[in-house]
Amino acid sequence: MSEGEAAPEESLGEPSQKLVLIVDDDESLLDLIEHLVQKEGFRTDRAMDGHEALRKAQALGPDLIILDYMLPGLSGYEVLRELQASGSGSIPVVVISGRQIDRKGIELVRHEPNVREFIAKPVRPAALAATLHSLLKTKPPDIQRAPGRGPMSGGVF
Repeated sequence: MSEGEAAPEESLGEPSQKLVLIVDDDESLLDLIEHLVQKEGFRTDRAMDGHEALRKAQALGPDLIILDYMLPGLSGYEVLRELQASGSGSIPVVVISGRQIDRKGIELVRHEPNVREFIAKPVRPAALAATLHSLLKTKPPDIQRAPGRGPMSGGVF
């Protein structure tokens, strides 16, 4: 199967077998992202700064990290580099940022070996869910989604 080609449904894993570490210093946004990720069936843990993120990445070995680029103290970029230096560079990372970053800056971040995606805030729930399932090769839950209703209708946070 070539890259970019969807895996057959029967070979997709269960999200409940995957742990996602969510890192953001904004507690309300952390709550929202955690709710979305759990609604998609994934297990979660959370960190509010770069140092806590590195400790939890080492201790828990998450399957994926959602990392805010703008963190107090140790920045998201420094966390990326530390993960690589500490032997955790194989953990895929989805970087999110509310800061205006020019195209060149985004490309620089995307070229880090552990970065799989860069998503600008406000994060679209459906886009984040699709990204997680695609990267982790998991099957989305069977949720009845009425068009234009509910958290997956394309609203943003």
